[in-house]
Amino acid sequence: MKFLHTADWQMGMKAESLGNKAAERVRKARLDAAQRVIQVAKKNEAEMILFAGDMFEDNAVDRSLVRKTGEILKSFGKPVFIIPGNHDPLVPGSVWEHPIWKESKNLRVIQTAEPIERENCVLFPCPFKEKHSTKNPMAWIDARQESERICIGLAHGNVENIPEAKDFPIPLDAPSRYGLDYVALGHWHSYKTYADKDEAKRMAYCGAHETTKFGEPDSGKVVLVKIAKRGATPILKPIPTGKLDWQTWEETIRQPGELKALSKKLDAVSQPKSTLLRIQLEGFLILEDQVHLTEIKEKLEAREFLYHSLNDDELTPSPADHEWNEWIETLPPVFQFAAKKLQEQAAQDPDGGEGLITKQALLLLFELHKNTDA
Repeated sequence: MKFLHTADWQMGMKAESLGNKAAERVRKARLDAAQRVIQVAKKNEAEMILFAGDMFEDNAVDRSLVRKTGEILKSFGKPVFIIPGNHDPLVPGSVWEHPIWKESKNLRVIQTAEPIERENCVLFPCPFKEKHSTKNPMAWIDARQESERICIGLAHGNVENIPEAKDFPIPLDAPSRYGLDYVALGHWHSYKTYADKDEAKRMAYCGAHETTKFGEPDSGKVVLVKIAKRGATPILKPIPTGKLDWQTWEETIRQPGELKALSKKLDAVSQPKSTLLRIQLEGFLILEDQVHLTEIKEKLEAREFLYHSLNDDELTPSPADHEWNEWIETLPPVFQFAAKKLQEQAAQDPDGGEGLITKQALLLLFELHKNTDA
């Protein structure tokens, strides 16, 4: 059998920290990516779509968005099995009471934790009815007696080896413990697989279909899953559906030319209008490189990035020559001697490799002393 595994669409997410214009684009991109999910499912002739929770950001999202999302899923035409997650749990007044779910014959919002028997498989869904719990949502499952049909778990939560993740714990050995051929997971927004002792990858987070924030590597995907028969090793194929590119650049400036190189790196961004870029600078702003910092700020505006931020608060102006001399005279004798030696060596080869290395060493000594005083 062949099916598509998706989760964590987070429809209706605010993204307020990006500003109104970028936030609106980010929200629309999630709908666009949902359309691409359906296209992928149809192109690959998936028999069904399994949705592993958190379709919506919360239960208070605009009901017109609920309808739009339902209509997109309805267009698949084949079965779509959906479990509510911790963001959109099955509670009174939830998004799951909207009529779109009953209007669409191929959509099934699962409300109870019990097996769903199909011709060639058995689904073991774990719908949420609360936002927080320390209970294992899969504890009720036992598929070990099924000998013929493929058994698939559909769950939302934290695999046990994820640090500091306590809610909805999922056993690391869930597939073998519960007799499942595959466990389709939601909750974490990056694609990640888990292998059994026999190295078969039987459990995976598909990741969000469109990246939701900075720091979500390997996101913006769905997973096409193929399983030949009961007990066979699943074949997993992650397929990109996201279009937005969230990048974080953390740069420590130590020597001349590094800001110039960063400016050139900006030129290499091929799709700025779909790129959200966050730059964090620290280290020293060397006098001759100040022009390149200004150049970077101008390029961020001129190239019309979907979103950009530049934090240079941790960039300390490099001392001028007279400031170096004054500072060196305040050092204890042994450090004063070392600093003067570095100064001399830098002066002997101002444009060469050794000169750059000694300048860098002097800057590090200055930074260390400055931080110690602070």
